[in-house]
Amino acid sequence: MTQWYFVSAGSSQRTGPLSSEAAREHARRNPNDLCWREGLSGWQAVKSVPEFAEATGVQPVHLPPPTPSTAARRSDDIDFRIVGNDMQFVEVELDPGESAIAEAGALMYKDAVVQMDTLFGDGRHAGQGSGGSGNSVMDKIFSAGKRVLTGESLFTTMFTHTGSGKARVAFAAPYPGTVLAMKLDEHGGRLICQKDSFLAGARGVSVGVAFQKRILTGLFGGEGFIMQKLEGDGWVFVHAGGTVVERELRAGERLDVDTGCVMAYHDTVQMDVRAVGGIKSMLFGGEGMFLATLTGPGKVWLQSLPFSRMAGRMLAAAPQGGGQNRGEGSVLGGLGRILDGDNSF
Repeated sequence: MTQWYFVSAGSSQRTGPLSSEAAREHARRNPNDLCWREGLSGWQAVKSVPEFAEATGVQPVHLPPPTPSTAARRSDDIDFRIVGNDMQFVEVELDPGESAIAEAGALMYKDAVVQMDTLFGDGRHAGQGSGGSGNSVMDKIFSAGKRVLTGESLFTTMFTHTGSGKARVAFAAPYPGTVLAMKLDEHGGRLICQKDSFLAGARGVSVGVAFQKRILTGLFGGEGFIMQKLEGDGWVFVHAGGTVVERELRAGERLDVDTGCVMAYHDTVQMDVRAVGGIKSMLFGGEGMFLATLTGPGKVWLQSLPFSRMAGRMLAAAPQGGGQNRGEGSVLGGLGRILDGDNSF
């Protein structure tokens, strides 16, 4: 039996699964919604789906896809390569006039013809006119405020190729893990990510805020109430801890995940939390009290080593933090480290 799902335009509230008959009634009452069923390539407008033509009274018009053009593109079309295994960095290749944006402190190296500028906000309005209007100033203030909420600084660094030929600039990951390259227009123009995951991207990409609407999800979902929202149509590079696995969830399919291992997901995916089980599992299971639940349709990306977990293990193992000195530095233990200069009296 075909199962339909609906979502209101401009909202993440989903309705479904519905049978075909119930779906036609919903489409008649909500002709401006988006819909999805098994077999469709993605969420589509109700008015464009042939099954609902009679219910909505609108015959779907099938237009050929628009021809890609430079004028229609908002983000620079950059080239890149990702280098390394455990400690990766991304090298971006720029044509004359092209720019990349990055978080402060992410730069590894750049060619001399690449000019570095510090911008207020996320840099998406750079190069789009003089920027002297009140609306433009307010947009920059709001974008900078959003960045602070997601744990980033008020400023973004933009790297622009001011010479001729090709030029390169590279950005390094802050801790061991994986750098993922994602083309936003291949993911519906929007991704929801953990805080601090954005590393760099093409000029024109927006780094905003996604709020967790459910109280329990915000309190126990591992990422708090605020997550990063990446919007645009260009390349973005996000960093995850450890190894990354990508899962595509069917409509209604649920995946239970450790709360810290959720790295990114499509905005069609619903994130919530649930208790891990009984009292014994909560107290002695070692997995905390809650698990994150991800419900499709959409793609999710999971990380094997959240930074919080790695930092917690390092802090617990550090002697000054109360951890035990296990003698990893020498077969002689503490005496060996005194002799080789690692410790002093």
